[in-house]
Amino acid sequence: MPEKKRKKDLSFWESLYITEIIKGLVLTFKNIIRPKVTMEYPEEKFIPPASYRGRPVLVQEENGIERCVACGLCSRVCPSLAIEVQASETELEKERFPIKFEINMLRCIFCGFCEEVCPEEAIVMSKDYELIFTNREDAIFGKDKLLKPINQLQDRLDFIRSFK
Repeated sequence: MPEKKRKKDLSFWESLYITEIIKGLVLTFKNIIRPKVTMEYPEEKFIPPASYRGRPVLVQEENGIERCVACGLCSRVCPSLAIEVQASETELEKERFPIKFEINMLRCIFCGFCEEVCPEEAIVMSKDYELIFTNREDAIFGKDKLLKPINQLQDRLDFIRSFK
C-alpha cells in the first residue's frame, strides 16, 4: 500500500505569512514610483493603431461611389443583427448598390465579422471610438454617416490585405 505524503509543517514565521505580505508591499511600492500612463482624455486624444476596431464604416471610392454591392453578407453574419441592407439595380458595372444601409450602433458589438466577410472590402472597422447619442434614433447610422473616403481608411485596408 502506497504511503500518503505528509504535508510540510510550517515554521512560526511561515504560518504568519509575513514573507507574502512583504512581497505584496514591495510590489505596491514599485508601482507607486513607476511613471503614470494615464491620458487626459479630452485634451489628449488616443491615436489607435491600424489593427484597432472602432465603429464600422462604408468605403467610398475617389469618384464618390460606395464600394458596397449590397450582397447582404454583412447583415447575415452579424451576431447582434445590427445591420440592415436593401439592394437596388444600377446601370454601373457592379449592377447592384444599397438603397438602404443602416447599422444600429446600440446593437453593434464591434466584432468585425462584417469586415471579414465582405468580398469587396466595402465595410471596414474605422478608428472612430467616440460615439455619443442623445436618443435611440441618433444611434441608427445610415449611409450619410457611414460613408468615408477611401484615403481616410487606407491604413486599415492595408492591414486587412496583409492577412489575405
